[in-house]
Amino acid sequence: MFSDEGVGAHLSRLLKQKYRFSSVNHTIDIADGGTLAQLLAPLIAAYDYLIIFDCVCADNGEVGDVYFFDYKDMPNGVNWQGSAHEVEMLQTLSMMDLLGDRPTTKIIGVVPQIVEGTTLTMSEAIQNSAIVMEKTAIKHLEELGFLVETIDPNITIQQVADNFGKEL
Repeated sequence: MFSDEGVGAHLSRLLKQKYRFSSVNHTIDIADGGTLAQLLAPLIAAYDYLIIFDCVCADNGEVGDVYFFDYKDMPNGVNWQGSAHEVEMLQTLSMMDLLGDRPTTKIIGVVPQIVEGTTLTMSEAIQNSAIVMEKTAIKHLEELGFLVETIDPNITIQQVADNFGKEL
């Protein structure tokens, strides 16, 4: 939840606060999975489509680089080994594959700046990349048939992170 590594959790909260989604054919739930990884397996299995926002590592990647890919076709040089919980999420999805319970899974990932300490302030690079991640998600959801209505156009990911800090 802290600094750049909280981008996934804070981006999911941003989408819930900034947009309203509707579709004739689909429903959508947005959940902040935090660092629960394996505990999320039953929740994940209940869906037929999953989009994960998270930090990734990438060979030759720069802080702020954004990647969008299907879990089955993870690009060479991209992996989930940048923080304490990401390996668990990768293991969770692998375990779900073995059981036949993993839904179609897309990842929107970003290379974080490693920030020491426990701050909710994200680097400027990640704040800018979060905008790209948000636009990527919105475009993909529209391609899937969702209508997207902006209800709070001025909210930023840093404001969401700051508000999360007040909830703690």
